[in-house]
Amino acid sequence: MKGTAMSSSSDRISGAFFCLFGLAMYFLVIPVYVETAEGGSLAPNTLPNIISIIIAVSGAFLVIKPTKHQMRDPRRMAITGFYVLLLIAGIYGMSKFGFEFVAPVLAFALMWMIGERRPLWLISGVVLMPALIWFVVTQLLGRGLP
Repeated sequence: MKGTAMSSSSDRISGAFFCLFGLAMYFLVIPVYVETAEGGSLAPNTLPNIISIIIAVSGAFLVIKPTKHQMRDPRRMAITGFYVLLLIAGIYGMSKFGFEFVAPVLAFALMWMIGERRPLWLISGVVLMPALIWFVVTQLLGRGLP
């Protein structure tokens, strides 16, 4: 029972964090940092607002009804942390070198780390998906990528 009580309080703490984070994104960050744009079928703040609301509501649900899960293996948590650091480095790299150069490298690194070795899937994830994302965002939606 002791592990469950600790899990409940940590769930509530992390739920409260994500609830506040989502609310801060919705009310403070997005209105200040998302620019309005003419044209396009969606306002630039639509998707970020929806995601921030989902984060806040999910955090609130975790506060109200914590899970019964136990603490995960520290090794898996470290691997997850490494994935997050890799994604942060990828986002930083995109701001410096551009989506076209960093996205394929990032996709390859992530796919290789999760154990994907099939050539067709690697080509799809490294070449086709970044090209499709580029086409949809820049050509169809008329937005710029970093």
